Amino acid sequence: MAEALRLPRMSDTMEEGVIAEINMKVGDNIETGDVVAEVETDKATMEMESFQEGTVLYIAVSKGDSVPVNSIMAILGKKGEDFQDILNSEKTISKKSDNSNNNDVKEENSEILIEVKEEKTVSSFDGRIKASPLAKKIAKENNIEISLINGSGEDGRIVKKDVEKAIEQPQPVVSKTETREKVSLPTIIAEESFSEIKVSQMRKIIAKRLGESKFGAPHFYLTIEVNMNKAIEARSAMNEVSLSKISFNDLIIKASASALRKHPDVNGSWLGDKIRYNNHIHIGMAIAVDEGLVVPVIKFADNKSLTHIAVESKDFVIKAKSKKLMPEEMQGNTFSISNLGMMGISEFTAIINPPDACILAVGGMKKELAFDENKKLVENTIMKMTLSCDHRVVDGAVGSLFLKTLRENLENPIRMLV
Repeated sequence: MAEALRLPRMSDTMEEGVIAEINMKVGDNIETGDVVAEVETDKATMEMESFQEGTVLYIAVSKGDSVPVNSIMAILGKKGEDFQDILNSEKTISKKSDNSNNNDVKEENSEILIEVKEEKTVSSFDGRIKASPLAKKIAKENNIEISLINGSGEDGRIVKKDVEKAIEQPQPVVSKTETREKVSLPTIIAEESFSEIKVSQMRKIIAKRLGESKFGAPHFYLTIEVNMNKAIEARSAMNEVSLSKISFNDLIIKASASALRKHPDVNGSWLGDKIRYNNHIHIGMAIAVDEGLVVPVIKFADNKSLTHIAVESKDFVIKAKSKKLMPEEMQGNTFSISNLGMMGISEFTAIINPPDACILAVGGMKKELAFDENKKLVENTIMKMTLSCDHRVVDGAVGSLFLKTLRENLENPIRMLV
């Protein structure tokens, strides 16, 4: 008996997927476990395996289509078997869904008719100028000489929008008795153009989650300046013996993990009717990809050496750029870090990455002259960091104490090792 092969939910937050590749065609014999398609979900591009078997009788999707979860991908059955009843059943369900929007369409159309009725009048003449009564009324109220306006209506009739445009870009008023000299203007040869691309499934989910975070969680922001002189020296010394090159971002991850251990109230989540304070420290590191941001997680970061963090973070960057991150590698974060310093950004604020209560935004380093304790002029390397906090979980004093410890860790890196 013919049956539908449907798109499964391939991650916990997946609502729809974009078909990246189709690995079957009509007439193919499919067995259980065969990879029939590659689907771009909100978290990664994943292979879709068939849990059914049979001959492919019909394929319902094309490469690039955005397909809701549980939609028909294909129909499998015996060769030559009739499958029209399955498609008819699916169309009936879709038709019922479409009819539910009819009232909204009628309301929208009625609003358009009202607007058109307001503008549609019997053409009248102002001397040799044809204009609607509403256009003349608006022009008079705004001291606009209607004879100077070019009409966009039928037969050059001046309508409401023409007068409104003239108000935004007023022209000099000229009396009807004045003689205006004709100005010869060059002909501009140009055309309007644009390009559009389909929104990827990953960017859709990023937009949804960040929108919910920004407008659902009451954000506030705390900014500090850190003297990175000693961190620079320590990193240089560490890289002489480390098996993997340690980056400044690795230092910040380690310093943040150490500070979170001292200030567990920052390592929490808002769960509606309760607040969760995590005893483990999993730090999400934001990585920019073509579709937006992905946030793989350095788990138990406070228990790992800087070399361990460096190796793991580099591996995540490679996987992110090649879309090889697995969903489980982007789950479980208790605190997140977004670093735009390498892109020349000196300071910014980041949107909290749910379910975290805080995210640290890291800017670039710059040289500054200052007097030391001996009133001697010295050159310091300064980095600005901004902590975005969910005020339902973290108060200003708690966030400030965390940043104080974080600054101490970076200005005296030996503190992270003891």
